[in-house]
Amino acid sequence: MNVAIITFPGSNCDQDCHRSVELAGGSPRYVWHRETSLGGAEAVIVPGGFAHGDYLRPGAIARFSPIMDAVADFARAGGLIVGICNGFQVLCEAGLLPGALLRNESLCFQSHHCRMRVERSDTAFTAGYREGQVLGIPLSHADGNYFADPDTLAALEAERRVVFRYCDARGDASPDANPNGSLNNIAGIVNARGNVLGMMPHPDRAIEAVLGSVDGLPLFESLIGALARAEVA
Repeated sequence: MNVAIITFPGSNCDQDCHRSVELAGGSPRYVWHRETSLGGAEAVIVPGGFAHGDYLRPGAIARFSPIMDAVADFARAGGLIVGICNGFQVLCEAGLLPGALLRNESLCFQSHHCRMRVERSDTAFTAGYREGQVLGIPLSHADGNYFADPDTLAALEAERRVVFRYCDARGDASPDANPNGSLNNIAGIVNARGNVLGMMPHPDRAIEAVLGSVDGLPLFESLIGALARAEVA
């Protein structure tokens, strides 16, 4: 299963995603942002980091990279895309996901483990989890405060497009468990079609026991499993 990992100047989690895909049984390949083709990729990952130094605002310049036209076409065709942290910001700037990621409510960079609850286990990205499962996943961002207008937020909730939500150890989505001020404790969402996922925490940093958690690996295994099932079909 061929997975394209989009790399921008300033990306720093592309190798983490590469390793994650390998462990999940896929075949990762780096795609530089100046390329114009995904080269037959079956899935796309937009990794974390600081694309173009986060100038203007995170993802604002990366959105205009030549490869993003191919990523947008891939999304419209139903291809599976995961945007992690800065990748989530890029996908929002590109209009592939609704809303925006604002400066953390604390106005401080946050870099620590968080807990998030799996809201859905019926997506291509979460089939390896249980609904309601509490995951321990690292986060690392200054602009992770998810915001959307009231109508968009209502639609996300009504259509069950919130896939991950910040929570405490008991699974309660309490204000104290919210690390950045995100509306409704939102940690990850999908688009209306369900083929594009954006999330702020880093599953790619929770794939081996030596890292302190393996709770991120099932996301990549779910993705590769979805590709395998599609090939059989």
